[in-house]
Amino acid sequence: MRIAAGIAAGLVAICMLSACGYTTQSSLDPKYRTIYVAPFENQSRAYGTQAALTNAVRRKFISDGRLRLVEHERADLVLEGVILSYNLRGLTFDEDDEVTQFLTVITAGARLTEGATGEIVWQDPLISGETTFYTRQTGQTADRLRGNAGAYVPTVRSFASDEENRGASESIEQLATELFYRTVEPW
Repeated sequence: MRIAAGIAAGLVAICMLSACGYTTQSSLDPKYRTIYVAPFENQSRAYGTQAALTNAVRRKFISDGRLRLVEHERADLVLEGVILSYNLRGLTFDEDDEVTQFLTVITAGARLTEGATGEIVWQDPLISGETTFYTRQTGQTADRLRGNAGAYVPTVRSFASDEENRGASESIEQLATELFYRTVEPW
């Protein structure tokens, strides 16, 4: 019985040590130390989202510290992108067929290139950030900005309601997170 328990414990230890190769270290190539985040272009009809997205992405790199923000000429990496669309859709409706909950989706295209050579490190034509929010009439809140985003996200102010402005800010924050992790964890 003790031998079987010892063998089982040994097999468990071997399986754990040879598992998936998870590591807490970044998979970012150590030759990359600096990044330039170009101002995002805006091809959508959503005014004011480009500055909020550019600032959110830059803030992610500043907070993380693995890549230092620098001017374009000194950058090991250059991140460029364009906001392609802003979509607002009704999700739930009340008995009068009025929308009580909306979905916002902000879609962008982006690419990361090496600063010295212009060689593409990664490119994605469609990356999105999305969230839902309730209308004021429901009495519910959708204040779900993640992490410290509530303190630092420059709230978008170009939409008709505070709820939609917060929804757009949440979508921008999620999109910025996607772009950030795509860059620092390219696996």
